[in-house]
Amino acid sequence: MMPGPVAGPGISLDSEDVRVTTGTRIDGTVPALELKGLCKSFGGLQATREVTLRVMPGDRQAIIGPNGAGKTTLFNLITGIYPVTSGQVLLFGQDVTRWPSHRRTALGMARTFQVTSLFPKLTVLDNVLLAIKGLRPSKFVMWRLLTSYKDVYDKAHHLLEQANFLDRKDTEVRNLSHGEQRQLEIVLGLASDPKILLLDEPAAGLSSGESTEMAEFLMKLDPKLAILLIEHDMDVVFDVASQISVLHFGEILESGTPEQIHSSVRVQEIYLGTD
Repeated sequence: MMPGPVAGPGISLDSEDVRVTTGTRIDGTVPALELKGLCKSFGGLQATREVTLRVMPGDRQAIIGPNGAGKTTLFNLITGIYPVTSGQVLLFGQDVTRWPSHRRTALGMARTFQVTSLFPKLTVLDNVLLAIKGLRPSKFVMWRLLTSYKDVYDKAHHLLEQANFLDRKDTEVRNLSHGEQRQLEIVLGLASDPKILLLDEPAAGLSSGESTEMAEFLMKLDPKLAILLIEHDMDVVFDVASQISVLHFGEILESGTPEQIHSSVRVQEIYLGTD
């Protein structure tokens, strides 16, 4: 039996449920995402160790760390791909630790992956339309014109307009640059109207110029949208994130502002390098 109705991201912040939620800020704002002592073990290997993190609505946070630090594993725990060994995942005040991925999406979470998963021979617009339609209970009917799905069509145009992609709506995806394809992946992630977006290395494989464009693209997204990103490109991290957490052997080694992380001796020794 499915659990009863849950309080989604549209819940009134004045309700009693929100006021008593653990982790609620003094101003009544519930964290978009909260991790409490999150651990994951694969046999004798402990991939994450007591990870505690809080992302508020509108936050721009980043997780950095060497390869093998457990960053992608952490994202897989947050999104429900991997079961948690111990600890909790809370989404908008709801304990979603045992929830499947699709229920977390319905509550307001979206995620992109390191590997691009677009339809290269379809147009930009068609990719967005499929992403929107795939989240709805109704399905396409072969003999109906695509434009007859007015609400879906209007939403796709709105997303592309917001992302400054409308001028490329009729371009086949295979003809986009790699950087543009990575940006389009994020547009598809916005199709579910998320309140928090998890980005897994959005600048992976991009040139220096494309990375700059990606950072500018991310900074133009809705300021009410919470973003948590994993990224190796430090220019993107320092441009986009206002809070950075450093993951090392599955543990949060240090958290702070970009300035604090950049000047941290420990972080320089294990990750950023020293002059």
